[in-house]
Amino acid sequence: MRNIRVLLVDDHAVVREGYRRLIEKHDGMEVVAEAGDASSGYAAFKAAKPDVVIADISMPGRGGIDLVRQIRQLDPHARVLMFTMHADATYAQQTFRAGARGYITKSSAPDVLINAIRSVYAGKPALCDEINRIIAESRVMDDVSPIDALTPREFEILRMILDAKATDEIANAFNLSPKTIANHHYTIKSKLGVQSDIELVYLCMKHGLIASVLASTSI
Repeated sequence: MRNIRVLLVDDHAVVREGYRRLIEKHDGMEVVAEAGDASSGYAAFKAAKPDVVIADISMPGRGGIDLVRQIRQLDPHARVLMFTMHADATYAQQTFRAGARGYITKSSAPDVLINAIRSVYAGKPALCDEINRIIAESRVMDDVSPIDALTPREFEILRMILDAKATDEIANAFNLSPKTIANHHYTIKSKLGVQSDIELVYLCMKHGLIASVLASTSI
């Protein structure tokens, strides 16, 4: 049986090296390519044709959720596992909506990641216990976030807006015009039922998205 071929996408080289060592300690797995951002991750996917992609969400430029969307557009059968610090139901739901097969937090034990790689490769969904619990609690409390109404791309643009990225910078990250980004910005506010950026920030604080974005930029 041939090895499971893995692509690692994370903006921290030392983190990627740790993943590589962990993965290649296990029989039947090998890391065939690495990338430090979504754009190079997409190029590496096309070049290496891995069996499983392991990607972070928060990276420079457009993040991992848009990478999932782009990869799945190219290959509807692609297997992507998100490995992230965001222990948040909204992030998980947006990730699965984009087409990911698994969602594991970086606080998980090493064997959780290894088992998740095997599950995703086998076509099975993979969730760590922490995310399973958070999603279950959200459903029990009927905690429906208006942010769930956004598409994965709108969610990624919102994440960059909250990270204080300028319109031109967001446009460059997505290879779109500033006018298109401005239109997305308007649509996001319209879907969330707010009129101003101040109201947008308040709503995102209320639903925990601001805290998640700030935490991701501190790493």
